[in-house]
Amino acid sequence: MNVLHSAQHVASKLMRESLVDKRVIAGTEAPVRAILPKLNVVQIGGLSIMDKGQSAVLPLLDEIAANRHEHMQVVGVGPGVRARHILSVGLDLGMPTGALAVLAGKSSAQNAYMVSCLLASHGFVYLEAPFIVQLLPAMLAAARGAVFNGIPPYDLWEHPPAIGKIPPHGSDAGSYLVGEVFGARSVILLKDVDGVYTADPKTDPNAELIPEISAAELIARKLPTLPIEPVVLELLTRARLAKSIRIVNGLVPGNLTRALNGEPVGTLIHT
Repeated sequence: MNVLHSAQHVASKLMRESLVDKRVIAGTEAPVRAILPKLNVVQIGGLSIMDKGQSAVLPLLDEIAANRHEHMQVVGVGPGVRARHILSVGLDLGMPTGALAVLAGKSSAQNAYMVSCLLASHGFVYLEAPFIVQLLPAMLAAARGAVFNGIPPYDLWEHPPAIGKIPPHGSDAGSYLVGEVFGARSVILLKDVDGVYTADPKTDPNAELIPEISAAELIARKLPTLPIEPVVLELLTRARLAKSIRIVNGLVPGNLTRALNGEPVGTLIHT
């Protein structure tokens, strides 16, 4: 009888506590283990890279392939102008944020599939979101790398933004979160600009590159334009494992290799 009674009660400090109690939540702080500490998450921007076609995409994929023996890589891919068109239609039809998130993910998935096809001959595989955690370690043990849809699968459960209805979690956030979950060595976001500037370098000739900055300081600056989703900065302030991201111009040959090697290229945003 005593054995049966003890089997029905699992000893746990959370057993009789409310999981929304701030004191209880604070008590759960503990070291977090990195699952894949040698992993490098590389995000290819949809609008900034993919939409520019083969002149931009193929040299970059060649560089990814050239680094496959030296660096373990998982490649997140973002949506492009097609997503903006479908979001515009969805907004016009009154779709809520969750429905818009589902629509936005379709374009990103198409781009990711194209990238995986182009990297297939180099041993890269495509993984759907549900299989990232379950299969990524096994795939990386057998393959040279993997490709995934950068937009996180919040879908209908996407968080409503403070302003407007555009889903706040895009491929920047999705790629960063993969890096945070796996404790990646680096998270590199490939854009069509050299990094974060004090102003928009495409319209302001006096804009200056910011080589390194904390997420909190960048938030405080309230810059009118950023080459990264603002929600990523908020995520960085709460990072446990992936404590920095690097924004790099993916249109410049060699930049990705320099970033993978830990060289100071682009802008480093840290906790």
